[in-house]
Amino acid sequence: MSNLNKKVAVITGATGGIGFQVAKRLGKDGYIVILNGIEDEAGAKCVEELTSAGITAEYYGFDVTNEDEVTSNINKIGEKYGRIDVLVNNAGGLGGRSRFEEMTTEFYRFVMALNLDSVFFASRAAIPFLKKGENASIINYTSNAGWNAGGPGAGIYGTSKAGVHAITRALAKDLAEYGIRVNAVSPGTIDTPFHAQIKSTKPEVFATWKNSILLGRLGQPEEVASVVSFLASDDASFLTAETIQIGGGQALGI
Repeated sequence: MSNLNKKVAVITGATGGIGFQVAKRLGKDGYIVILNGIEDEAGAKCVEELTSAGITAEYYGFDVTNEDEVTSNINKIGEKYGRIDVLVNNAGGLGGRSRFEEMTTEFYRFVMALNLDSVFFASRAAIPFLKKGENASIINYTSNAGWNAGGPGAGIYGTSKAGVHAITRALAKDLAEYGIRVNAVSPGTIDTPFHAQIKSTKPEVFATWKNSILLGRLGQPEEVASVVSFLASDDASFLTAETIQIGGGQALGI
């Protein structure tokens, strides 16, 4: 199949962790994968690894919290390929911890921008190109923190992820008339660098997370990637406005 006929997937924050595994999985599914990140060296290595596996991949370096950068780069991608079939809004993060009393406005705005503004900027820019896609969809990332408001110091992270849950449903309503589906995944504790600091500095806290998972283990990035792959596929063609928990039963608690 020539590149002109291949589906195109854009994955933000894809130079490591879950994002890279999603890019790899969608590449194996036959997509041209466009990886975004802010670490150009890591991006180049990711593209090299994917290319050596026979996957057509490109890297675009831009900050997902910067409206102008997001818009111009998504436009470049869409104009180059004439379409976007899947947008995976993977970029996001805790951003640090702060209780509300000591929280600076700068920190508040940064975490909201990283997790919620980024979804809005990328989705808005991609919509004209998703309209030209085949079984097009947007896949966002929320979190258990969106329901339980997060742990100590993670309250604004939880607030931002609750926003992602709401914008997923709102986008689904807005885009249904064009046949564009919008869903979200909610990963539990996945064994990635995201949790590396607490794993190394507070192993006792990390152990309690594992013990709170019904299946008794941490998730793997590939297990999130497989659900994203499903949501992007024709098998999920009647699924929209849904959030799928990928946490081994962690959301139920023990």
